[in-house]
Amino acid sequence: MKKKKRLLWQLYPSYLLITLISLLAVSLFASSAFREFFLERTAADLKSRAHLLEKQMGNYIAPLDEMSVDSICKAVGERSFTRITVILPSGKVVGDSEEAPENMDNHANRFEVAEALLGNVGTSTRYSGTLRQDMMYVAIPLEKNNEVIAVLRTSIPVTSIYDELHSMQIQIGFGYLLIAFFAAGISLFISKRISRPIEEMKKGAEQFARGDLAYRMPAPDTEEMRGLAEAMNQMAAQLDDRIKTAIKQRNELEAVLSSMEEGVIAIDRDEKIISINQAAARMFKSNPSDLEQRSIQEVVRNPELQKIVKSALGSGDHTEGDIVLYQNEESILNVQTTSLLNENERFIGILIVLNDVTRLRRLENMRKEFVSNVSHEIKTPLTAIKGFVETLSHGAMDNPDEAKRFLNIIEKHVNRLVAIIEDFMRLSVIEQKDKSEDIKLEKGKIRSVIKTAIQVCQAKAEAKKIKVNLICPEDISARIDPPLLEQAAVNLLDNAIKYSEEGGLIQIEAITTDTEVCINFKDYGIGIPKEHLPRLFERFYRVDKARSRKLGGTGLGLAIVKHIIQTHGGYVTVESNPGEGSNFVIHLPKISGE
Repeated sequence: MKKKKRLLWQLYPSYLLITLISLLAVSLFASSAFREFFLERTAADLKSRAHLLEKQMGNYIAPLDEMSVDSICKAVGERSFTRITVILPSGKVVGDSEEAPENMDNHANRFEVAEALLGNVGTSTRYSGTLRQDMMYVAIPLEKNNEVIAVLRTSIPVTSIYDELHSMQIQIGFGYLLIAFFAAGISLFISKRISRPIEEMKKGAEQFARGDLAYRMPAPDTEEMRGLAEAMNQMAAQLDDRIKTAIKQRNELEAVLSSMEEGVIAIDRDEKIISINQAAARMFKSNPSDLEQRSIQEVVRNPELQKIVKSALGSGDHTEGDIVLYQNEESILNVQTTSLLNENERFIGILIVLNDVTRLRRLENMRKEFVSNVSHEIKTPLTAIKGFVETLSHGAMDNPDEAKRFLNIIEKHVNRLVAIIEDFMRLSVIEQKDKSEDIKLEKGKIRSVIKTAIQVCQAKAEAKKIKVNLICPEDISARIDPPLLEQAAVNLLDNAIKYSEEGGLIQIEAITTDTEVCINFKDYGIGIPKEHLPRLFERFYRVDKARSRKLGGTGLGLAIVKHIIQTHGGYVTVESNPGEGSNFVIHLPKISGE
């Protein structure tokens, strides 16, 4: 069997090999580039030297002065460490800085000379048999009247260039080895960095295999490894949860059932209780352990429930209905049943779900009562208007005094209908704004709002000779909508004036607590019995219906106050005793930091 390698020793050689090959390629490219660079610079230098002698040599070529040409070549060549050669178009050498021209071969076939004779700059690098070493040659044409009359060639040995290049190659080699050393270390570090998280995951997987599902793998730095670690941790957590669920399924089911607000009862086909949760047991004023395996008929002696249970067990269909229990107080339970099946989909009983709908049914009754009140409040003035109109149409118009009295009564009832509709619209607008959050609350002074409300009600108060006292420091403020808060204050003050005796006193006082701004509307009028206080802010609710209608109330004023204050994040309370007056209190949230 082939021996398996660790991931570290698979990654490390690969990284190192890639690095070394890259370094070698860069070194070879750099060496070649340096060689080309130096040769190009040398050729350019030789060309520049030749151009420096171009004019001087031209003076001795036409007419030809061989001795002067050779003399210049030797003199300049010695000073510039450059071999300088002058060749005629025939190939004859007429001047050279190193050798006697007459001892030199014909140079017409030299590559650089042939190029120069064509009018170009010729460059060549080759071994010189005369000097016995590699030389670089650069030849330029000497022209007169657009005709090549000679070739001026400069050359230097390239051995020194090769020596420099060799030295640089040695330095590059040392750099290559140094970088390779560091690359080996970095490759080893990166390989370990990559392989370490995988090895840790291997250890984590071994922990999971041993059953230690509480163990959690550390999160690596890399996104992919982190994702894998999180996935494996999540897998272990889910597996742990499922195992615990399988082991403690009954306990968890009981915990879920006991935490439900709805009552849940499982009943077998013999009407015995298989399981019951805490909520259902509380509804029957008992403990779950005392009710299990007992007959439902024995536990709850309620004919309506027994009828629902028998119907559900007989048909197996979903049934629903309300039952009324009398245990210390009346409670209404909504009963829903569904079939209970085992793992083979066989019918083994029913599941009963009980919801306490006492409050919901009371709210429905309140809604029905509200509709009835609305109908009555509108129907009463309409009936009166219809009756007086019919009376007028049947001859009462002939009696001016009676007709005027009837028209005054009709006007009174019309004004009442208008007041009811206006209050309805005002209440609807407030509710709509509250739902859509259109009400913008801003910091405002409470005193200015209350003073405006007092001015609105001043005429009614003066008509009954009622004195209104305001106690409110100037610095008390809250986040308010001034027009809405003013409407609430007007409604409360108007009620206080209506139910106060002539010559009475109404006191409005604003105070602050640690968390609230409280505005008290205190009157010393007829007061309200305590049994009416909980429903006082319901629409159309009246303590004394005959007296309220006589005073011109619509039954919506306090409901409007309640909704206005709720839109401000506050609430309204009331304290009252018959014959002692009433105290309505607006509670507004205090601005933080004040």
